[in-house]
Amino acid sequence: MKNIWVLIFCLSFFCVLGQKNATHVVVKGETLYAIAKKYQITPEDIIKNNPDAVNGIKENQTLLIPSKNGLPSTIVTTANDTTYVVQKGETLYAISKRFGISVDTILAKNPSIKDTLSEGVQLVLPTKKSALPLDLSSEKNVDLLASANKSKQRNLVLLMPFNINRIENDSTKTKTEYLKTDKFLNITLDFYAGALQAIDSAKTLGLPISVKVYDAESSKYSSNVAAIIKNNDFSNVDAVIGPFTNAFVETAGQLLESYNVPIISPLMKETGKGGANVFYAMPSEEMQREASFTYMYSKSDVIFAIHATGKTPLSTYIKTNQKEVIQYYFNDKGVFDFTSFKAQLKKGKKNFVILDSDKIMQVLSVVNNLVKFKKEFDIQLVIFDHTDALDFEDVKVKNLAYLKMLYPSALRENESIEANYFATSFRKENKIAPNQYATRGFDVTFDTILRMCQEEGFINSAQTQVSEQIESKFKYVNNANTAVYMMYYNDDLTIKQAQ
Repeated sequence: MKNIWVLIFCLSFFCVLGQKNATHVVVKGETLYAIAKKYQITPEDIIKNNPDAVNGIKENQTLLIPSKNGLPSTIVTTANDTTYVVQKGETLYAISKRFGISVDTILAKNPSIKDTLSEGVQLVLPTKKSALPLDLSSEKNVDLLASANKSKQRNLVLLMPFNINRIENDSTKTKTEYLKTDKFLNITLDFYAGALQAIDSAKTLGLPISVKVYDAESSKYSSNVAAIIKNNDFSNVDAVIGPFTNAFVETAGQLLESYNVPIISPLMKETGKGGANVFYAMPSEEMQREASFTYMYSKSDVIFAIHATGKTPLSTYIKTNQKEVIQYYFNDKGVFDFTSFKAQLKKGKKNFVILDSDKIMQVLSVVNNLVKFKKEFDIQLVIFDHTDALDFEDVKVKNLAYLKMLYPSALRENESIEANYFATSFRKENKIAPNQYATRGFDVTFDTILRMCQEEGFINSAQTQVSEQIESKFKYVNNANTAVYMMYYNDDLTIKQAQ
C-alpha cells in the first residue's frame, strides 16, 4: 500500500511538470512583453491562448501561459503568491537569496519543510516586487541593433549639468580654473563626450534620431529642470538622459509622467523614489552587495568578514541580512586575533574573506596573513570598496592577485574589437583616451538610443530585454539596473570577470 501512494505522488508530480499550460495573474504595472519575457515565450504566444489580450491586459487578469522550457511549472506567479518547485541540490538559503526573501518567511509559508527540503517539493512564496530571481547569467544579451526600427525618427533629450551661466558670471575664477578644480564639471564633460560619440555612432548606423541638449543648471538644492520642461515641448520625446542628481531626476519624472517619457538616471548609485517612467542605469550599492553574496554562496558556504570595528555599515548589514557569515573585528587597540581566525578556516572548501577596513595597517596585516594562510587553505579575498589603503605601496599588488581579490562592479574589462574601436575613435576626436565617465556616457546613451528605436519603445524594451555595451550591462528590474559584474585580480596582474 505504501508503494502505491509513492507511485501516485510521483505520477501526480510529473503530471504537474508536464502540464502544457500554466496560469499567470497580472500584477499592477506588468506588460505583455514583461510576462512573455518571464516565461521565455513571445507576446503572440500569450495572445494565441488569450485572444482578449490583443486589446491589452489589466491588473488581476488571469492569463493562460503555454509551457516552454519547463518554466511555468517551476515558477508560477499569481497576484499574491509564487509557487516554486525545488530543484536538485537547492538549499533553503539559496532559494531565499534567489527570490530576495528571508528563510523565516519561507518557513512561515511552508511549515512542513522545517525539518527537510527535497527536490520536487512545491513551495509557496510571497509575490512582491523585491522577490525576483537574482541570476545575472540566466538571460542572454539581445542584439538591440538588429531589431531596431530605422524607418521612424526618435527624439532624445540630454539634460547635462554644465552650469554655464554660473561659470560665466563668476568673476573669481577663469574657465580654465574651473576645468582644473571642478570635479563635477569634469565628470559632466567626460560623460557628454562619450554621449556625443554614441550619438554619432547611432547616426552612422542609420538610426534616425534627433537630439536636443539642455544645460540643467544645478546646485545642491535647486535646479532649472522644471523650467526647461515647462518652456519646451516634450510631448514627442522618446527618452531623456539626466540630470545627474536623483532629486532632480525625480522632478523630471513627475513632470513628464503624463507623456510616459522615460527618464534615465545615468550615474547615481542610489535608487530613488521615481515613478514608473524613471530608470536607474547604475546598479546600486545594495544590488552590488547582494550580487556579491549570491556569487559567493554559489561557490561556497564558508564566508568570513573582517571589520575595522564592530560598528561599520557592512557589519550591521551582514548581521541583519547575511547571518551565515562569520564576522571578526579588530579590537579598540587595532589588534586582530589571527590565530583564532585561522582555526575557523576550512580545508577542502573555498574560504571567502571579506575585508572591511580603510586603515592602512589593518589592510596590510590582513593581506599579509591571508597570503601565509593560503599555503594551507583555499582563500579568496573580497572587498566592496576599493579604499586608498589598498593602493598603499606596502600592500603588494602581487599579493592581491595571489589572493584573487574579488569585488562587485558596474563595469567590466573589455578588449574586444568594438571596445578598441570606440577607444580609438574617442582618442582621435578628443585627443585623450576615454575614462570611465566617458565610456559610461557612451554606454548609457547608445543603449538608450537602441531601446528608443525598438518597435515597443524604451520602457517595454527595458522591462523585457537585457543588453551589453562597451563596459556596462543593462538588465532592468523594477526600473533599476541589476546587472553587476564580479571582477577579480588574476595571477598575471590583469583584472578578469569571475564566472
